[in-house]
Amino acid sequence: LLLVHKTKLGRAMRAIAESPNTASLMGVNPNFVISATFMIGSALAALAGVMIASEYGNVHFYMGFIPGMKAFTAAVLGGIGNLGGAMVGGVVLGLIEQLGAGYIGNLTGGVFGSNYQDVFAFIVLIIVLVFRPSGLLGERVADRA
Repeated sequence: LLLVHKTKLGRAMRAIAESPNTASLMGVNPNFVISATFMIGSALAALAGVMIASEYGNVHFYMGFIPGMKAFTAAVLGGIGNLGGAMVGGVVLGLIEQLGAGYIGNLTGGVFGSNYQDVFAFIVLIIVLVFRPSGLLGERVADRA
C-alpha cells in the first residue's frame, strides 16, 4: 500500500493504470513500469511460495490453489481494484472461516469444523458474487440498458 501511494514508482503505476497514453506523454516509461510491477509481483509470489513450502515441507503442483482462491475471494470481497478493500476482505474472510469452523465444530460435537473451514471461503465468494459483485468497498456500477 505504501509502495503504490507514497513512491515515484507507485505514482507511475497509478498513472499507467489510469491512462497509459497520457502517462507516457508526461514522461513515464510504460515498459519500465510494467516490467517493474511484474518483477515485484513475481518476487512477492516467490516469497509466498517459499513460506508455504517451508510450512508444509513439500512442494507440488496444486499447493497454491487453495491459497490463491482465498486471495481471489478476499479481493472480490473487498472490491477488485481496491487495495485497502482487499486487505479488509482478507481479514473479514479469515474471521468468517475461523468463526464458522468453530461454530460448526461446536454444533456437531467436533465431527465437522476445521476440516470444513475452506468451504466457508467459497460460500462467501458465491454470496458476494450473487448479491454484491462490486465487493464490500467497491464502487457500484450501474447496469446498462
